[in-house]
Amino acid sequence: MARIAGVDLPKNKRGVIGLTYIYGVGRSRAKEILAKAGVDEDKKVKDWNDSDVAGIRKTIADYRIEGELRSETQLNIKRLMDIGSYRGIRHRAGLPLRGQRTKNNSRTRKGKRKTVANKKKATK
Repeated sequence: MARIAGVDLPKNKRGVIGLTYIYGVGRSRAKEILAKAGVDEDKKVKDWNDSDVAGIRKTIADYRIEGELRSETQLNIKRLMDIGSYRGIRHRAGLPLRGQRTKNNSRTRKGKRKTVANKKKATK
C-alpha cells in the first residue's frame, strides 16, 4: 500500500482515482501530478514501484494539501467570522452560505429538526 502525504492509498484502484483520496487532490490535479511524475495514470497503485512513488511524492510537495490546506480553509472561515461579513455570520449561525432557501431544506447545515409546540387555546 502506497502512503503519500500521510494517506494510505487504496491498492486496487487506478493511480488517478487513488490520488483523489488525498485532501486537496481531485481528478484533474491527480492527472497533472501523474503526468509531471511520469507515471501512467491507468497504472494501478499496487503496480507503482519505489521510483514512481518517490516521483509522485516530490511532485505533490509543490501543492498545498492535507493538513496545510485544512488549516488554511479554517483560518479563512475564522477571518470571515471575525470581520462579521455575511458569509461569516452564516457560518456562525450554522446556516447555508450561498443563497439557498432554508424554509424547507438545508437540514445538513441546520441539523436535526427541533419541533416547536403549538400554543394551547384558552378554554372558557
